[in-house]
Amino acid sequence: MHINVTGHQVEVTEPLRQYAAEKIGRIHKHFDHVTTTNIVLHVQKTRHIAEATIHAKGAQLHADAEGADMYAAIDALADKLDRQVLKHKEKATSHHRAEGSLRKQNS
Repeated sequence: MHINVTGHQVEVTEPLRQYAAEKIGRIHKHFDHVTTTNIVLHVQKTRHIAEATIHAKGAQLHADAEGADMYAAIDALADKLDRQVLKHKEKATSHHRAEGSLRKQNS
């Protein structure tokens, strides 16, 4: 999984980049088919905004969140993306039963 972290009107420091990569990286344990993740961090006066787009097999997921500081915004963003990935994974899983009953399959 490749993670790009960029900033608009904010300098992205190495600790901030590592924190974002660590938080977004936990999504990988739920869904293995993530190819790239683009994270954009904004500051507008007193609002700290984090946006992310995940490119995965069969989907492109987008979320944004804001917080009191950039770390809180990244935490909220990671939670939103985690829920979206789990929902996408649930939709992608086939819940149909196998053909026939067990008696017919074992005969």
